[in-house]
Amino acid sequence: MKLKKNIDLRSDTVTKPSLEMKDYILDAALGDDVFQDDPTVKELENKTARMFGHEAGLFCSSGTMTNQIALMVYLRPGDEVICSSEAHIYNYEGGGIARNSGASARLINRNSGIVYLDEIIDNLNPDDIHYPVTNLVALENTINRGGGICYPISEIEKISKFCESKNIPLHLDGARLFNALVKTGVKTNYIGPLFDSISICFSKGLGAPVGSVLVGSKEFIRKARRVRKVIGGGMRQVGMLAAAGIYALENNIERLAVDHQHANLLAEGLRSCSWIDKVMEVETNIVIGYMKEGFQNSNFVEKLQKLGVSIVSFGKGRIRMVTHLDVSKKDIDKVISLLKF
Repeated sequence: MKLKKNIDLRSDTVTKPSLEMKDYILDAALGDDVFQDDPTVKELENKTARMFGHEAGLFCSSGTMTNQIALMVYLRPGDEVICSSEAHIYNYEGGGIARNSGASARLINRNSGIVYLDEIIDNLNPDDIHYPVTNLVALENTINRGGGICYPISEIEKISKFCESKNIPLHLDGARLFNALVKTGVKTNYIGPLFDSISICFSKGLGAPVGSVLVGSKEFIRKARRVRKVIGGGMRQVGMLAAAGIYALENNIERLAVDHQHANLLAEGLRSCSWIDKVMEVETNIVIGYMKEGFQNSNFVEKLQKLGVSIVSFGKGRIRMVTHLDVSKKDIDKVISLLKF
């Protein structure tokens, strides 16, 4: 049976602004942000920075841009960043580590995407002319390829303390950081100072149409602003987009718990499907299933698409579903009923 409404579970990036968010956008005060006189952009940058205990922020068009700007501030050709082999900055940013910074990545292989302090210590290069210079450690929270799992705060604390002792910057890709904080109860002003910089995205679970803010020290953001300009990221009357971020921060954080509930329901339904071998444990809003031997994930995606449900293949033998504010409990129940094959 073909559904009249397509239920889109491909990503939480597919959300559309609510009517209330649109009204907020239309009321935004505007200026020229390249001249740093857009009041709404300033409000979003300052609000986000204060929330996470940092001095300053920089509004950009995407999380990839904020991540790459941070890497370009920290790294020089010949440097190296330590990160997980599952990291977004390595897998999904167009080879930006090498292309933009001229740096290499020391990958720590873990399916979960969580990197532990002892592994970082083991992969730290010695002060030797034969090796790249380790000039950055980058973490991700939640971890997309790890099924939306949350980074243990105890491990972040240890890594932060170590990096500070070695004078190595610590960056966080916080594309879905609010999902982690809602799940774990950790406060923004506690986790924020554990990092030298954080990329915070508004266009995923928070429901804004576009935008991320990079937070850090005033000096770091001064350098980041220059990099943003160099790569063509300067925007003019962009307060209309920043307004959506402000609305998201003020209205759409706590409701992420609903998406987490929906994801757990969806995972249970997926486990009952005869095509699925196993489903990763769900912590937040991402559901990853593994196909049984002999079944192709591309066929699974196509089958659901014909039934009016959009999902994505997620590597060999894996599929991914992501819940968000445009997916209701009724939608989840419908998808579960369609998985009975």
